[in-house]
Amino acid sequence: MKKFAAAALVAALSASAFAAQGDILARFRITNVNPQTSVDSTLAALNVDVNDDTIPEVDFTYMFTDNIGAELILGTSKHDVTSSLGHTASVRVLPPTLTAQYHFSPEGQFRPYVGAGINYTRFYSFKDTSGLDLSIKKNSFGPALQVGVDIPVTKNIFVNFDVKKLWIKTKVKAGGVDAGTLDIDPLVTSVGIGTKF
Repeated sequence: MKKFAAAALVAALSASAFAAQGDILARFRITNVNPQTSVDSTLAALNVDVNDDTIPEVDFTYMFTDNIGAELILGTSKHDVTSSLGHTASVRVLPPTLTAQYHFSPEGQFRPYVGAGINYTRFYSFKDTSGLDLSIKKNSFGPALQVGVDIPVTKNIFVNFDVKKLWIKTKVKAGGVDAGTLDIDPLVTSVGIGTKF
């Protein structure tokens, strides 16, 4: 019984020291970027779709108070674009995303949070394999929402689960003529491990 009480006290002290004002939380995650594709115009007629990708990702959260933080995520993914013509194109996507977060229970053993913010997306290394002379607009701004949880393993190490919804789109041209808007709008699901500084 004494050992159990001592262990509970250690856990409580560890929890109370976690995610305090001024801390930086760093996470390394494995992330699946799953586009929820929608298209219009010529792209719809061609049944254009975008495949998912699984990538490593890092992020950093600065805690302004015990409950309020700001998170910046960094990662890049590669996506194949398909259509009724078969493989149509490939593109790399760099979507740095900044969210303001509210952490509900920074001193608990189960630390959920929600966030909202903005993503800026840069499309690069676009390769057209369709023969249609495709080109895309290279920049996109859109909102971002997230929900996640940090679960402590030790005083400074924790496991993280996180889900984000990003709104990303680009204009597509074929031979210089507008072919429609490609809404990618991925669901971004992550699992990883983190620490605090």
